Amino acid sequence: MRAALWLAGLFAIAVALALFAGDNQGTVTVFWPPRRVDISVNLALLLLLLAFGGLYVALRAMGALLELPRQARLWRAQQRERATHALLMDAMVQFSAGRFLRARKAAEGALAREQALTERGQAPAHAPALRALAHMALAESAHALQDASTREQHVARALAVASDHANAPELREGVLLRAARWALSDRDPTAALARLDELPQGAHRRAAALRIKLRAARQAGHTGQALETARLLAKHRAFSPEAARSLLRSLATEWMQDARDPAQLQQAWNALSASERAMPELALRVAQRMLALGGDHAVVRQWLRPVWERMLEQPQALGETDRVHMARVLEAGMAVIGDASDQVWLARIEAASQAHPRDAVLRYLAGMACLHRELWGRAQLLLTQALHGLEDPSLRRQAWRTLAELAERRRDAAAAAQAWKQSALI
Repeated sequence: MRAALWLAGLFAIAVALALFAGDNQGTVTVFWPPRRVDISVNLALLLLLLAFGGLYVALRAMGALLELPRQARLWRAQQRERATHALLMDAMVQFSAGRFLRARKAAEGALAREQALTERGQAPAHAPALRALAHMALAESAHALQDASTREQHVARALAVASDHANAPELREGVLLRAARWALSDRDPTAALARLDELPQGAHRRAAALRIKLRAARQAGHTGQALETARLLAKHRAFSPEAARSLLRSLATEWMQDARDPAQLQQAWNALSASERAMPELALRVAQRMLALGGDHAVVRQWLRPVWERMLEQPQALGETDRVHMARVLEAGMAVIGDASDQVWLARIEAASQAHPRDAVLRYLAGMACLHRELWGRAQLLLTQALHGLEDPSLRRQAWRTLAELAERRRDAAAAAQAWKQSALI
């Protein structure tokens, strides 16, 4: 389309020239005493056009000639700038290849060339970023060579350059994040957290900063802070759902284990989110921790009730290990005879056992509940039935021990000896 328009334009110009110049009878007379020159108008216009073109070409040539010194200076500055970039890239390549001394030498060369450009007044617009990156390359090499003092010197210089370069705040944030990672590798979580505190308010919630904060909090033993950070990372989808769940469960369990009394454990449990309290593994471990601290058994059973209901409604939701753990915790909680909640739970366990007669773990738990209520015959029957399906060695051992004690209570020495022998063989 464009070519067609150009062709039509050329035809129009040719027609206009033909109409104007074909029948033009005018002349131009030039008086140059003592001479007189007569030329046609067409020739005069052509000479004027040629004169204008020649003058234009002469002026452009003169301008280019006068511009040569400045172009030469710009070319030399450009070559120096390219050499600086080449040295910085070489430093990165050498560092990636594990040649840290060569990387340091190349970074020092880039820094020297950049300083020379600045002193000559030929520094590019991105000179501060170039200088900061050169210092960071030197710090990287020093860190790899275990030279902490040199690394900190270059980090301080890079921060000074980045702070002066107000138009690129990301440069300073990158230096701070890198310095925080180095502090973590030195097992200095306090320094890493201090570096993160220097970040702007919005940068604190970025995934990169939160990952560093999580590692620093875990190294420092600040489990509560690490749990809060892990929640933010899970919200930002920094982990897969399974990894996030596992991490939150691990941190919450560690936080619960740090409790030194039932009141502190209760406070920590209340600080968990609803989704975290619904994790079966976490609820079981916290309940076990509360029993170990001598806490209220009614509170333990209250924590375990959602897990218990989930186990009955969705038998496949809990693995065999969690089911066994559940039985052990509930068995350990049967200690306060006459407690109202204890009686309710004993009835609940017996009803669950009757509703699921093939569940050996529930049979075992019902047998221990009957033992707790001093129903010796019923306890012996349920435990004997549970032994046919129990696969966990600890539950089988405890079932045989209980049967041995019941046999001794009945003064059946043969049955007691056989039960003790089976328990010892497991």
